[in-house]
Amino acid sequence: MESPRSTDRPTLVSRATRIDPPAFRAAFDALDAPRTVWSAPGEATVVAGGAAATLTADSSDRFVAVRDAAEALFRSGDVHAGTEAARPRLFGGFSFHADRGERDGAVAESEAAAVPEPTGADDGGGAWSEFPDARFVFPRVQVTFADNGVWLTVNAAGPDADPDAVERRLDAERESLSGLEDETPRPPRPGIEARRRTTTLTDWRAGVEEAIDRIESGRLRKVVLAQALETDLGADLPWGATLERLAEAYPDCRRFCIEPDAGGTAFIGATPERLVSLRGRTVETDALAGTTGRGETPEEDEWLAEELLADAKNSHEHEIVVDAIRDQLDPFAASIATGQRRVKRLATVQHLHTPITAELNDDHHVLDLVEALHPTPAVGGLPPDAALDTIRATEPFDRGWYAAPVGWIDAAGNGSFAVAIRSAVVARRRATLFAGVGIVADSDPDREWDEVQLKYRPILDELERD
Repeated sequence: MESPRSTDRPTLVSRATRIDPPAFRAAFDALDAPRTVWSAPGEATVVAGGAAATLTADSSDRFVAVRDAAEALFRSGDVHAGTEAARPRLFGGFSFHADRGERDGAVAESEAAAVPEPTGADDGGGAWSEFPDARFVFPRVQVTFADNGVWLTVNAAGPDADPDAVERRLDAERESLSGLEDETPRPPRPGIEARRRTTTLTDWRAGVEEAIDRIESGRLRKVVLAQALETDLGADLPWGATLERLAEAYPDCRRFCIEPDAGGTAFIGATPERLVSLRGRTVETDALAGTTGRGETPEEDEWLAEELLADAKNSHEHEIVVDAIRDQLDPFAASIATGQRRVKRLATVQHLHTPITAELNDDHHVLDLVEALHPTPAVGGLPPDAALDTIRATEPFDRGWYAAPVGWIDAAGNGSFAVAIRSAVVARRRATLFAGVGIVADSDPDREWDEVQLKYRPILDELERD
């Protein structure tokens, strides 16, 4: 496809202005579906609504398909952002497994496309029925909470990319959102009426023992096995309030909310694990593997952290992840630096954490790196193909987007992606939670079961009644 001539109509129009800060929950509730929330340490928080364009892919080459469609969308843009944080971006993610669908290519749809009525996840179609192998939204309206103020961005794409119309929309949205306040007190947590495990303890023990047999036979070095927990809620889940509480409890995590076009369902999480961020040729990523709980006193907490650092099983699991990430980055990197291993403390758990940075040997799109790094051994295993075969043979549920890349892309090919753990698919009165653990040769099935239950807590705590 040839690049448009300068006299051609732009494929994308974006306008931004500073506004009086609205309350987060009020802005979230006021925006149209599909809504998106992205917040990460060192980055601006974005709350977005509507879809000026949607890129989807259901194929094994989903990373390339989305990258090509994104580059086509951004190829001819008329952009006035006001500040870098308010620039137009695509937000979305991918499925964990590559072949949940096999339609070729990525498709961009303008906001003029019909949006079906909300159905939610309670229609028997499965928790992931509204989530393709890849989906990214170019939002119509974006509210960005940045260090230099709060910014409103209005976007249009395709036939609707008219600068005058976008300016008028910007004025209208500014009038609607500027200084918007929460009109009601924060709703309480909904409570849980019923729970259903997709994996029994007996089946879990058998699966872990089978994985250990594969490791001892040399077919595997490590595999991450997960569970799903389905819950029925006692009241409607207040998405905005839940995201607020996650932000308060996990300020050092990457929080996200991704809502399909139909609305009624969303994928939410507060993940401690960054997959990759790219700015220019500078790459930042993390190795996060090895887990223990939090202590009831500062002294117990410190003792648990020191025990984690000294534990041979957790150290081995962590070192596998560090080495694999370095190997995955090596084809792209002029240099790679590994930081000092430390303990990362969260509200309910502590993890071994090693920061990794790299300088690229050439210009690369962030999705090139996402494809190279996913799945990391922290959520998949080694060797990757053998680990994925073990996961498919063992887990009795669809991972969907759990433990997969979620994040954003900009016109320069920069971006930021997290590994979507500590997450759940939520609907009006249902939530399906996901959590997993790394299995190595000396893993104990019962200890690993207990660790999974601990990793449910970030989301489970926001569902259980006060």
